[in-house]
Amino acid sequence: MQSTREGAIRIASPGHAVFAAAMVGLGLVGLIQGKFTPTWYGVPKGFPGRELLAYLCALVSLVAGVGLLWRRTAVVASRLLLAYLLLWLLLFRLSHIFTEPKVLDSWWSFGDTAVMAAAAWVLYVWFAGATGDKGLRIARALYALALIPFGVAHFINLKDTAGLVPGWMPWHLGWAAFTGAAFLVAGVAMLFGVYARLAATLSAAQMGLFTLLIWVPMVLTPNPNAFQWSEFIDSCALTAAAWVVADSYRGVPWLAVRKR
Repeated sequence: MQSTREGAIRIASPGHAVFAAAMVGLGLVGLIQGKFTPTWYGVPKGFPGRELLAYLCALVSLVAGVGLLWRRTAVVASRLLLAYLLLWLLLFRLSHIFTEPKVLDSWWSFGDTAVMAAAAWVLYVWFAGATGDKGLRIARALYALALIPFGVAHFINLKDTAGLVPGWMPWHLGWAAFTGAAFLVAGVAMLFGVYARLAATLSAAQMGLFTLLIWVPMVLTPNPNAFQWSEFIDSCALTAAAWVVADSYRGVPWLAVRKR
C-alpha cells in the first residue's frame, strides 16, 4: 500500500484510485440528473421517497468515492460503501432475478452491484485489516458469483447483447456468446480456486475492453446523452472494481490450483 503522512491521500493500488474517481463521477452525475445511475437501478416506480433516495445514492457514491482516497476516512468510506451496496443488493437486485428472470437487466444489474460490493469489501480489508484472508476470500467469492449473472445476461437475449458489439467487428453473435461464456468460466474458476488470479485478471480486462470499445466511442460522439455518460462512468467503475479484486491476488501464482 502506498501512503504518506496521516490525513494525506492514500492509494492502495491503481484500481483503487480509478474506482474511487469513478464513484465520485457516478455521484456527480446522479446529483446533476436527479436520477438513479446504473449502479442504483432497481427501485420500483411507486416506492415511497423514490426521488429522495436517488439523491441519497448519489451522495453516498460521492462521499464514499472522496473518502476512499484519504487516509483518515478510507476505512469509514469503504465500510459505508460496502454496507450500502450489500443492502441494495438484497433489497433491489436479488428479487428481480426471481421475478423477471427473462429480462437481461435483471441479471446484469445484480452482477453490477455485486462487483462493486466485492471491490468495496477488498478495500475495507486492506484499510481496516480486521478480517484478513477470510475477508478477502469472501470478497473474491462474491465477485466470482457476480460474474455468473454477467454470463447469463449475455445469453438471456443474445441478439441485444450482439447489438452492442462495435459495427466494424465481425461475428457479432459469436463475440456476444464468447464473452458471455468467458464470464461464466471465470466465475466458476474463481469459486473453485482454479487459476483464480488469471480468471480475475482476464475478467477485469474483458470489462475494460467493453468500456473501451463500446462506451468510449459513444461519449466521444458530438452530442452524447445523459444515459451514455452514466453508462460510461458505470462501466469505468465496474472495470476498476474488477481491477481491485484482481489486485487482491498479488503474490498468488497465476496458475495456482486450490487443493480441496
